[in-house]
Amino acid sequence: MRTRGGLVLVGLLLGLWPGEASAGAGRAVLKLTGGEAPPVGLVTLTETQEGLEVRTDVVNGPPGQHGLHIHEYGDCSDGGDAAGGHFNPDGAPHGFVPSDGLVGAHPGDMGNIDIGPDGSGTLTVLLPQVTLSGGSYSVAGRAIVLHQGPDDFSQPTGNAGSRFGCGVIMITAPLAAEAPAP
Repeated sequence: MRTRGGLVLVGLLLGLWPGEASAGAGRAVLKLTGGEAPPVGLVTLTETQEGLEVRTDVVNGPPGQHGLHIHEYGDCSDGGDAAGGHFNPDGAPHGFVPSDGLVGAHPGDMGNIDIGPDGSGTLTVLLPQVTLSGGSYSVAGRAIVLHQGPDDFSQPTGNAGSRFGCGVIMITAPLAAEAPAP
């Protein structure tokens, strides 16, 4: 457990669940891309019937708006560059997936998180048709990248600048079985 700025980041269960066809919950710990430092954020992902709910909590980040995207690879080395480009299996334009859908945006185009003067910020978005595992839009094992600047939604990737935070999405809980119909 680490304490920074009065907030606590709780230890994470990071193992993948063997034998599961789909997942119910996942997490990514956002760490600075420039070296060894305490985590700067925690991303919690939850599958819902409407899509993947993604909640990002940042502590000790630089104030302002910062672009937040899911990238192709679960590798945060090389200053976050090893994460590759935005996860975009359909070759869609860049946008804001909660309002533009998968035809008008990459599956992990989450817009901007607002970080206040105290270094903290929270963003919750719903990514329609995106899952943790299973299907064309599964994101487990990919990286969430927090960018230095705001996403201006321009093409091809939003012009959000360098990558200062990065974390790999790991499955933490299986999808709960639905109760049988009466």
